[in-house]
Amino acid sequence: MVSIATCVTACSFQKYIPKPIDTQANSAKFERRDPASEQFHQYLLSNGYPADRLPIQQWGLNELTYCALFFHPSLDLARAQWRTAEISELAAAEKPIPAVNSNIARSNQANQDINPFAFGLSIDIPLETANKRDIRIENARHLSEAAKLEIAQAAWQLRYQLALSLYDYQFNQQEIKVLLDEETRRKEIVAIYQKRVDLGLASNVELSTAKLQLLTTSSELESKQQNKLVLLSKLANNLGLPIAKVRAMNLAANPMPSEQIMATDIQTAALLNRLDIRIALQRYAAAESKLKLEIAKQYPDITISPGYAYEFGDRLWSLGISGLLTLLNKNKVGIAEATQLREVEAAQFEALQTKVISDTNVAQAELLQAQQVLASQQQLYAQQQQNTQRLQHRLTIGEIDRLELAFAKLESIAAEKNVALASFKRNVAINQLENTLQQPLSATQNNPDIEDLSFKKTINYEDNKK
Repeated sequence: MVSIATCVTACSFQKYIPKPIDTQANSAKFERRDPASEQFHQYLLSNGYPADRLPIQQWGLNELTYCALFFHPSLDLARAQWRTAEISELAAAEKPIPAVNSNIARSNQANQDINPFAFGLSIDIPLETANKRDIRIENARHLSEAAKLEIAQAAWQLRYQLALSLYDYQFNQQEIKVLLDEETRRKEIVAIYQKRVDLGLASNVELSTAKLQLLTTSSELESKQQNKLVLLSKLANNLGLPIAKVRAMNLAANPMPSEQIMATDIQTAALLNRLDIRIALQRYAAAESKLKLEIAKQYPDITISPGYAYEFGDRLWSLGISGLLTLLNKNKVGIAEATQLREVEAAQFEALQTKVISDTNVAQAELLQAQQVLASQQQLYAQQQQNTQRLQHRLTIGEIDRLELAFAKLESIAAEKNVALASFKRNVAINQLENTLQQPLSATQNNPDIEDLSFKKTINYEDNKK
C-alpha cells in the first residue's frame, strides 16, 4: 500500500498557486527591519561576531557591512538568480523522455480480412551520442558558478557604496563641527569691529567685510546641516534600513590601515581576488563547453522504436531506428559560431585583466597621493596650532589684542578644514583600492568575509522572524 501511495504521489500533477505581490505588506516588512533585533544578533553570532560586543554600541564599517548583507534586498535578488541557474543545471542533466505512439483502424473488409480492426503501439527511445548530456551539464555548471560569483560581486558593490555613503556622512559631520567653530569666531570678530566702529577706531568697511564673511560661513553651515538628512538617507538606502533606525545608530570612524603594500602584492591580490576575473574565467569555460557540444552535434542522436501491431488478424513485431542526417553538413555553422564565441570570451578576459592591472595601479597611486596630502595638511595644522598657542600667550601678557588672536584661530580652523578634506579623500582612496582588490586592506578580527557571507543561502529577515 505504501508503494502504491508513493507511486500515486509521484505521478500527481503540480497545481498552479497564484502569488500576487502585496505592496503594503512589503512596505510594512521594510519598516519592521531593526538592527537591534534578536534575528540580526543571531546572524552576527553565527558568523563569528563576538558575543561580548552585543548589542553593538558603535557602528563602524565592519558592523554596517554585516547589516547591509543581512537586510539589503539586492543580495536576495542575486541569490534568486543563482537558484535559477542551479535549476538550469538540473534541467541540463535530464535525459530525453521516451515517447509512446499508438493507432487504431477499422477496415470495410473488402479484401475479406480476418478481423476488421487494426491496432498499433510503439515506443520511441532516444539515445544521445558523443557524450552530449555530460557536456550540457558541464556548460550549465560553469554558468551556475558564474551566477554564484555574481552574488559576491553584488555584495562587494554594496560594500563599496556603503563605505562611500558612510564617509560622506562622517565628512559632513566634521564640516558642520568646524563651521560651527568658524561661525563663533566670525561672530566674535564682528562684535570686536562693531565696538571699534562705535568708538571710532575702525571703519564701516571693515565691519561690513566681517559681516559678509560671517554671512558666507552661516550660509555654508546651513547648507551642510540641510545636506545631513540627504546623506543619512543615502546611508540608510545602502543599508536597506528605515532612516529612523539609522538615526539611532552611533556611527564610529573606521580605523584605516597604516601599512604600505608593494605594487606587486597589490596586483597579485587583485588578480587572485577579483570576482569579475573569476566570473570571466567561468564564462570562458562555458564557451569552451558550448564549442564541445556543437562539435558533438556532428554525430546524430539515435531513436530506437520497438513496436507491436495487430493488423486485421495478423500480429506484427517491429524495430525501427531513426536519426537526423547531421553527417551531411557536420554542424559547421554551429561550430563556427561557438568558436567565435570562445574567441570573444578570451578577448574580453584579456581586456578585463589589463583593466584590473591598470585600475589597481591608479588606485594605489591615488592612495599614496592622498596619504602624502593628509600628512602635509596635518603638519600644517600642527604648526598653526602652535602659532595660536603662542599668540594666546602674547595676548595674556598684553602684546597683542583679541582681534589678532581671533584671526589666528580662524587660520587654525582653515587648517583643520584642510585636514578634514584630506582625511576624507584618503578614506575614499582606500575604499577605491579595497574595491579594486575586492579585499579589505585592514585585517581586523571582526572583518566580515564578504564573499563567504554572500554565498550563503541566508534566510531573510521575515523568514527568521517567523
